[in-house]
Amino acid sequence: MNGRKSLRNTAWYHHWFGADYLQLYQHRSAGEAERTIAWLVGAIGLSPPAKVLDLACGNGRHSVELEKWGFTTYGLDLSWPLLINADSPGNSSGIVRTRGDMRCLPFADGSFNLILSLFTSFGYFSLPEEDNKVLGEVSRCLSGGGFYVLDFLNATVVREEIIPSEEAEIDGKKVDILRWVDDRNERIEKRILIHERDGALREYRESVRLYSRDKLIDMMNAAGISVKSVYGDYTGSAFEDNSPRLIIIGRKNA
Repeated sequence: MNGRKSLRNTAWYHHWFGADYLQLYQHRSAGEAERTIAWLVGAIGLSPPAKVLDLACGNGRHSVELEKWGFTTYGLDLSWPLLINADSPGNSSGIVRTRGDMRCLPFADGSFNLILSLFTSFGYFSLPEEDNKVLGEVSRCLSGGGFYVLDFLNATVVREEIIPSEEAEIDGKKVDILRWVDDRNERIEKRILIHERDGALREYRESVRLYSRDKLIDMMNAAGISVKSVYGDYTGSAFEDNSPRLIIIGRKNA
């Protein structure tokens, strides 16, 4: 189609996590990250200067808060644009940031006391086996007794409360967002269309597998990570069918 910039030849996550993503999700603020990390530190009971990996760290808002607490903080992401943004002035220079693929982590066995997968940074890959590989790498890189936090969407709520279409705005440009559930592949799909002022159209996708709580717990157990608690939000509420989030805290078997 004339004027359309659509990137379909490689996986969606290679293209979406850049400047447009940061603008669309700019409401995910440093203040929100500060509250999230403060609650997690209390819920886990881990003390600085423990070594922490912010997995799929994005532009580093959670990493910055971890470093402020005094943790030895590492961040890993596949996106160069997000990592470059994370290294912008004002962000802590004490954080070690690395570009890499979560299916093959570039760290030694037992490197971390805590690994975090926040803001639905799991379930991206086309095959469930690849997600199992991620959990295997998490387990490998955790020290014995180390903690893993998986912050995921609540698949039940996503299915029941999906908003099929909405409009947003990025820097004065219209954005159309389309959502649907692919029941055959058990995924939530999102299509993002950004209308440039000159008539050009940029198109992106998001696609996340709709894992249930029980399935994720089984996958973590299989990777050697025992689940200790399950929450439905970042205030510490117990997980229920209508909870906004699914937050699982596990611990690697010693």
